[in-house]
Amino acid sequence: MCIRDRRSAALTKWASDVGQGKHIFKLGVAADTDAAKAAIDAGWAGESDWRPVHSQEVAELDEEAVIERLMRKEKVIDPTYYPKLKGASGVFRITLTNVQNSLLVAKAMSADEPLTDVKVKPKDIAEYMIRNALPSPS
Repeated sequence: MCIRDRRSAALTKWASDVGQGKHIFKLGVAADTDAAKAAIDAGWAGESDWRPVHSQEVAELDEEAVIERLMRKEKVIDPTYYPKLKGASGVFRITLTNVQNSLLVAKAMSADEPLTDVKVKPKDIAEYMIRNALPSPS
């Protein structure tokens, strides 16, 4: 199984125009890399410019459970409220402050790095989303 995080420039522009902000990402689960590439090529929400930001190999996971787990931390954009999404599930509006706080805590736990301001990149957001969507190790 492969959990992937994707981003579409066109959907990000639309989301910004309707007040959803510019940090819009899609979280999904695919059986393998080929299935993930096929899903990206098929597109979501009427957009075909999706590109993978980050992926991680994981054990067998259900996409609905992964999305529900991430919904505890971040706001999912309701596809029934926004017809533009055309029923695409797993499209999230990410709060940049949450990602920055997560990165700062990770830096504080590491004795090697000094605590400085964090500049968040799309890959950092994707890693944050995947980390929060996966079940906690027991």
